[in-house]
Amino acid sequence: MRTFLKYFYEILSQFFSGFISIFKGLVDGVKKIFDIKSYIKIAGEYKGDFNISEWVLFGVSILILLVFVAVIVLLIVYIIRKYIRFRKTVIEQESMLDEISDLNGRVASLLKEKEDILAMKISQLGLKPDESATLDTSTEGTSGSEEELDKNTAIRFAKLHDVDIQYENYKIPNYGNSFTLPELVEIFRNFAASQLRLYYKTEMIRLFISALASTKLVILQGISGTGKTSLAYAWGKFLKHDSCVASVQPSWRDRSELFGYFNEFTKKFNETDILKTLYEAGYTDDIHTVILDEMNISRVEYYFAEMLSILEMPNQDEWIVEVVSSGWPSDPIHLKNGKLKIPPNCWYIGTINNDDSTFMVTDKVYDRAMPLDINDKGQVFDPIDTPAQDINYSYLNNLFQDAIAANQMSDKILEKIEEMDDYVIKHFRIAFGNRIVAHMKKFVPVFVACGGEEVEGVDYFIAKKILRKFEQLNISLIRDEIDGFVEFLNKTFGENKMKECIEYVLRLKKMS
Repeated sequence: MRTFLKYFYEILSQFFSGFISIFKGLVDGVKKIFDIKSYIKIAGEYKGDFNISEWVLFGVSILILLVFVAVIVLLIVYIIRKYIRFRKTVIEQESMLDEISDLNGRVASLLKEKEDILAMKISQLGLKPDESATLDTSTEGTSGSEEELDKNTAIRFAKLHDVDIQYENYKIPNYGNSFTLPELVEIFRNFAASQLRLYYKTEMIRLFISALASTKLVILQGISGTGKTSLAYAWGKFLKHDSCVASVQPSWRDRSELFGYFNEFTKKFNETDILKTLYEAGYTDDIHTVILDEMNISRVEYYFAEMLSILEMPNQDEWIVEVVSSGWPSDPIHLKNGKLKIPPNCWYIGTINNDDSTFMVTDKVYDRAMPLDINDKGQVFDPIDTPAQDINYSYLNNLFQDAIAANQMSDKILEKIEEMDDYVIKHFRIAFGNRIVAHMKKFVPVFVACGGEEVEGVDYFIAKKILRKFEQLNISLIRDEIDGFVEFLNKTFGENKMKECIEYVLRLKKMS
């Protein structure tokens, strides 16, 4: 055994010494190639015998050697890079093949799942699973096609379906409300202060309630931090129905941002919270609120255009929006043939910040809405502890209608408004249409019923709905007309009776 080990040791020594000699020789060769001292020594031995031509050839020989070495180095680098790139390609191909294999497995799994679902649907029709092969989904007139099965059994409105279940046995309660409009103003004001620590002036709450009576779209505008969104939020809390807050995004372009859209791939409808709120409001006699926060960060007339037109129709039976193009038997109860009736017990409150990051709200929107300016912080006061209220929409709406009938604008004030209209047309080339007058005839009577004065309501309405159109004019050209207009307002309506209008036009004059 010792003899064999000695033999085996000598064999391995001979074998590996060859490898060592190769690497040693390679290292020695590289050292000799880059041994600069040897080159200098050789050149020193012959430099005394060189003539001029030989010195030139000496320089050329050195240059050739340098080029040769550079070529060898570049070739080695090129080979290494080529190898690395080749390996990377191979690895990517292997990874892609693994991914394709994984996707093929998923497709096979999905196909099996589809077959299982189809078999389950077929069994629901009373057929045996092995009879499914006789159902040809490509044959015209086949009543058992997969598409027909989907329409009868698939639930594409999950949120609305949940609302149907929630309100299946719901009966509209009568809350027995007995408050008056002035009492409503104080109740809401005290609730906001005592429960939410939000303090508003009585005048602001009075304007807010009057705005709700005049239109379904209320716009709260003003500087940031004055409580625009908070007021709408408090209103929802006060009614025991939290407001649906929709934060408008710059990408909003059409009504799908409000209601959602049908996904053709999943066969499901992506419902928004706004759509759910509208659908739920259709079941109740409660008051619901949708807040469009920073509504002018995108163009309002794009995504809210259809709603503006619908809410302007005098007949509420025509307040219908098409959610999908056709109905399925499995659709929610109140979605008839893909259409939903917009309930009258829902208001839309938009908040606006006027700065460089937002779009200007057009006349089309302002004419259909009631803008309210919130530029002052409310003063802290000691409120009466007031809980949230259950309020029937029908009761509040009757209060509004009774107030409009009982406090119709006097002929005298209407004549003065007509005179003002003629004056504004003559001097500023601006007029307001019947729609604005109709809003005024709702806003002012309710404002009076809430405890305000008729002239005060007219003043605020004209300043926010009519005179705001002056911003479209070249103020420098009408600057000299403003003093005459202020004098006309004082003479026609009474000295300093139109404070909002006068302050507004004088502020425009300072800006010119």
